[in-house]
Amino acid sequence: MSDAAPVPAPSPAPGLRIEGATLRYEAATVFDRLDMTVPAGRWTCLLGPSGVGKTSLLRLAAGLPSEGAAVAGRVLADDGRPLAGRIAYMAQRDLLAPWASALDNVLLGPRLRGEMRGPRKAALRARAMALLERVGLADRAQALPGELSGGMRQRVALARTLIEDRPVVLMDEPFSALDALTRHRLQAQAVELLAGRTVLLVTHDPLEALRVGDRIEVLTGAPARLADPALDPAGAPPRATDAAEIARLHGALLERLAGGEAPAPQALEAAE
Repeated sequence: MSDAAPVPAPSPAPGLRIEGATLRYEAATVFDRLDMTVPAGRWTCLLGPSGVGKTSLLRLAAGLPSEGAAVAGRVLADDGRPLAGRIAYMAQRDLLAPWASALDNVLLGPRLRGEMRGPRKAALRARAMALLERVGLADRAQALPGELSGGMRQRVALARTLIEDRPVVLMDEPFSALDALTRHRLQAQAVELLAGRTVLLVTHDPLEALRVGDRIEVLTGAPARLADPALDPAGAPPRATDAAEIARLHGALLERLAGGEAPAPQALEAAE
């Protein structure tokens, strides 16, 4: 994997304010009038047990529907501008089109929006190749997803996220299915490539949060709430996970996660 320089955010990245977030299913309330602040230009990691509503909160921030749920609340940018067109979403699965090459998968969004025409087409292809080079896959640009390893596929997905050129990036456990070494490398590369952007990362892994997060929030309880206060690890990410301070904070995070109320069993499948 090649060394990666940051991809500058297209404009000053705004912070986010999630206000009055409410998610109810018939059998349970996942969260109720939940407020959360996501600082501008930094990585915020959201931890919590399975079923507590992390993915649902991320989807609400992205403006995506939660099927079968009653949803309320709003998400605002702290610069006063609309968020439409300024958010990119990276899911846990790479979701690559199996019939398309790595290069064409990176370009899928622009193609679906009808942008791959005229002079714009050549510029977008050049940018996609530059991004594949940054993630160490320039030599696999014509490979199909079935010819790539899981780590390679996630690197293509990261390049596809970056070509959207959004100042806000929402990530739903994008590294959780990878082996430990690939996950470690891709975490570091994502931190470099997304420098200056506002990132909200959902993760189950306290060590991942401590390695990449500027701020760590813990969602716990039923209905879910944010544990207070948020943790702000010292030093710039990506951090060494064997440092004494990281070990101390890891213990504190595990206590917070273990101390929360379990979510209602009937809400587990719906909320995550």
